[in-house]
Amino acid sequence: MLKLPELGDVTPAAHPSDSAIEMLWRRRSTPADFLSAPGPDAPTLQTILTIAARAPDHRRVTPFRFVIFEGDARARFGEVLEAAFLANDPKAEKHRIDCERKRFTRAPTVVAVISSIDPAHRTPEWEQVLTAGAVCQNLLLAASAHGFAAQWLTEWYAYDDHVISGLGLGDQERVAGFVYLGTARENPKERARPNLKAIISRF
Repeated sequence: MLKLPELGDVTPAAHPSDSAIEMLWRRRSTPADFLSAPGPDAPTLQTILTIAARAPDHRRVTPFRFVIFEGDARARFGEVLEAAFLANDPKAEKHRIDCERKRFTRAPTVVAVISSIDPAHRTPEWEQVLTAGAVCQNLLLAASAHGFAAQWLTEWYAYDDHVISGLGLGDQERVAGFVYLGTARENPKERARPNLKAIISRF
């Protein structure tokens, strides 16, 4: 078990690692539909979230928090999703309703990363929002390093008022992402990547 640095400890500025480079080079989200048990156990999930929280955070605002869905909680939240879906589409067909209700059961663990900005803080709101995005990316990488596949999603329910109410979000909170964690039933195929020539310039 790695020992976490304590406040004031001198830490290395860089961590040369061929294995880390390979992981980053090959990083690929695994669709939630490809995930199954097992997911991370409690100590491993705690470590993954601890690593996720080590994101760049200007002035240490901590403008994010986590909501964990495991076991029966995934099905209970499915009731919130079903109610929200029916509120938007009362005439929806049964198979579509079933699909929406079962979304969180696609993976053994789902972590909602909540962007929780402090508008009164002198750190710009945009920077606080970016921190929550960095947390999501850290979470994906930490999960991969621990041997778990993951996907960062939002989908319609991240923006739905009924769902937001069901999550108990505050006025300054939004869902940065739902991160699905588990074991891949099959490996995903490589996808197209950005053309660096099109997105790199020099001043």
